[in-house]
Amino acid sequence: MTAPLHETSAESAVAEPAPTGAEKAIEGRSLGRIAWDRLRRDKVALIGGAIVLLLVLVAIFAPLITALTGQSPTERHEDLIDPLFSTPNGAFGGISGDHLLGVEPVSGRDIFARIVYGARVSILVGFLSAFVAVVFGTILGTLAGYFGGWLDALISRVMDMLLAFPQLLFIISLISVMPNDLLGLTGTGVRLVVMILVIGFFGWPYIGRIVRGQVLSLREREYIEAARSLGAGRRYILTKELLPNLVAPITVYTTLMIPTNILTEAALSFLGVGVKPPTASWGSMLSDAVTYYESDPMYMIVPGVAIFITVLAFNLFGDGVRDALDPKGTR
Repeated sequence: MTAPLHETSAESAVAEPAPTGAEKAIEGRSLGRIAWDRLRRDKVALIGGAIVLLLVLVAIFAPLITALTGQSPTERHEDLIDPLFSTPNGAFGGISGDHLLGVEPVSGRDIFARIVYGARVSILVGFLSAFVAVVFGTILGTLAGYFGGWLDALISRVMDMLLAFPQLLFIISLISVMPNDLLGLTGTGVRLVVMILVIGFFGWPYIGRIVRGQVLSLREREYIEAARSLGAGRRYILTKELLPNLVAPITVYTTLMIPTNILTEAALSFLGVGVKPPTASWGSMLSDAVTYYESDPMYMIVPGVAIFITVLAFNLFGDGVRDALDPKGTR
């Protein structure tokens, strides 16, 4: 005998429970979201990134910061200097409420103000020279890897030649013969432009080789062959298919290139071929501190620590970005 219709419907309702939250469709995440989630879990990299952001803000708002402290990087306070030993009066290099990091020997200029303005030079040279290297390296590395043949051989030999060239000596000799006036720039402006262009020019082979290797691998992938079979031209494949897949390695290498450029600028300023006085630079401050490292060690410690923290922060952040963008990488 057949069961009543309403009883069958009730049994069906009991037999088919409502879908739970676990059975709902899983929401997809983009590669950028996945990388950010990995980076967010790396506390050391986040600390490095926070310090990098702080340094950038200090460099941008240097005039405002020094205005709040009431000090100038070029103002001399010779009344705070011992006339016999030419060293600051007081302990720890003359540290006080008015001079948070003390004053320089001989001139009495405020060290905190000069550190803040020195960050502008280091960050400017580090970022812009890295930008120049990335532009040249990405373009030439992509062309060499995609087209191959004689063009690849020519670009690769140029890379080998530049990698073997003594970069530091060339910059020193070039800056030594540069005129004080060039393209409307004078003094420090000329030297900054020369340092940015030369450091970036000698830095592009490093990223160019990485890009070339990536393109050699990517150009044989199935999606590139599919784009060709559908009639896509070279420009479309280069700009729409290859370049988006090069963002990750380029980003990683750029974050690791910037601290190297900062160290190069500091070395040039230490050797006396960087920015011209009285423009503040961490490297030139270290060079001046060599004479007073026994009588006033704080004058050497402060810019040295500034360079150390800056380079370390960039390296920690760069390592974190590399781990976040490389799903197969492990610490």
